Amino acid sequence: MRKIAVIGLGYVGLPLAIEFGKKYQVIGFDINKRRVEELSRGEDSTLEADLVGMKQAVELAKTSTDKGLVFSSNPEDLKAVNIYIVTVPTPIDEFNNPDLTPLVKASAMIGKTLTKGDIVIYESTVYPGCTEEVCVPVLEENSGLKFNSDFFCGYSPERINPGDKENTLTKIKKITSGSTPAIADEVDALYRSIIMAGTHKAPNMKVAEAGKAIENAQRDINISFMNELAFIFDRIGIDTNDVIEAAGTKWNFLKYRPGLVGGHCISVDPYYLAHKAKALGYNPEVILSGRRVNNNVAPFIAKKTLKLMIGKDQKIKDSNILILGITFKENCPDCRNTKVVDIYKELLDFGVKVDVYDPWADPAVVKHEYGLDLIPSIDPKKEYNAIIAAVSHNQFKAFDFKKYKDQGAVIYDVKGFVDRDLVDARL
Repeated sequence: MRKIAVIGLGYVGLPLAIEFGKKYQVIGFDINKRRVEELSRGEDSTLEADLVGMKQAVELAKTSTDKGLVFSSNPEDLKAVNIYIVTVPTPIDEFNNPDLTPLVKASAMIGKTLTKGDIVIYESTVYPGCTEEVCVPVLEENSGLKFNSDFFCGYSPERINPGDKENTLTKIKKITSGSTPAIADEVDALYRSIIMAGTHKAPNMKVAEAGKAIENAQRDINISFMNELAFIFDRIGIDTNDVIEAAGTKWNFLKYRPGLVGGHCISVDPYYLAHKAKALGYNPEVILSGRRVNNNVAPFIAKKTLKLMIGKDQKIKDSNILILGITFKENCPDCRNTKVVDIYKELLDFGVKVDVYDPWADPAVVKHEYGLDLIPSIDPKKEYNAIIAAVSHNQFKAFDFKKYKDQGAVIYDVKGFVDRDLVDARL
């Protein structure tokens, strides 16, 4: 009988644990005890979980002997598991190198409870070869078992899109793979049992790892091209969005838009691919040039805003600027690797006073991650010299930009959702 443990209950792991819990015995495991306590109360701060489905899966565990979901932060509870699914973060460090610490720690923990015949499936985004080169040796060292003889591995990259309530877990086709042909079949069958959109079984784990890496690197490069065009068109004095609409009248033109590229995938995964390329003696010029362009967007927005203020004879030092939004995308509380913070820091360097407001973000998380205090609400009596509409949350679409425009404020629209008659510039 399959007994599954999902290791890591964030944006990726929780929806997975819920779906598997409807059909199998599942332990949703996280080292964060507060997270486990939150979920045990039926709450989810990421806002990604189907709370009704989670409640059903949890209730099943109380009445069924072969299905249902329980939450735990105790590694001892993993001893009865025979399938481990790892969904821990794979970030980058301050030098843009892969930080595999969470992955290695999770593998070491699993290794201590691994038994003969078990399968460890990784969903965390990595570079091609990472599962076999990094994770497997850790599993072997901590378990004393031999890979592909005593235990096996699979790789099935996550494709969760935070904040998207249409393209949810079961509706997105899943790449699967295994360390042997038989295990590949077993892993594929496991995911096919919950993924309505179907699966794609890759020839091996390296192909599956590479597939995930390039789907995000491709988007990063395409967006970087549009961002570079935005830099050029700004100097020409034309609106990038107008140019895109004109070019978009051709049937094979792809309407990528310029913008801030943050989050846990598009702005991170290319560095993993570049890391592997460099290790093999190849310098990936296109991938890294795209990263350089996208990392220059936040400073560009900040400096452009200040130039527009100067154009209105406004004093820069001690001026007041309001940034609307801190999360890396709209209608989502996820602020991991958000580039809005870079706009904030750039403005501070010029002696500007900056307020940041975001009704979606958790102030405690933002404070912990970035040392930034969100304002709890916008003071209607406070005047701002500039407003940067950085994130297109639904709440901001009803914001009274005209009021501030009439007061002489510069309005910079990063996401292209503000009435263009009110904006001084758009990205």
